Amino acid sequence: MQTKSVLSLADVKKIVAAAEAEALANKWAVTIAVADDGGHLLWLQRLDGAAPVSSHIAPAKARTAAMGTRETKIYEDIINNGRYSFLSAPTIEGMLEGGVPIMVNGQCVGAVGVSGVKSSEDAQIAKAGIAALGL
Repeated sequence: MQTKSVLSLADVKKIVAAAEAEALANKWAVTIAVADDGGHLLWLQRLDGAAPVSSHIAPAKARTAAMGTRETKIYEDIINNGRYSFLSAPTIEGMLEGGVPIMVNGQCVGAVGVSGVKSSEDAQIAKAGIAALGL
């Protein structure tokens, strides 16, 4: 039997507070989503002024990063490099930069997905949130 770390509610709140602080410091209106390792939504926060569609995109990025155990930018790069058939992969959405897995001892315990600004800025916010865990 293996043991594995899991995100607590306190961890999620810490991630979201740091991600929100990063977004607000840059005056970016975004939606922040945190998912567990199965891609199930643990938290969704849409900042004032964030586009309504971002509340669909951010959780999709978090889910894809968690289930794939890699940043969603990898999927975006695969598609942008001409492997368009990857778009037909079943049940995978949010294949845009801005989803970042949370890795602990080589295992994915969840992910953060952000949507609302440039994809690289979404990823910056997600990584700032994860950094608050001090892993």
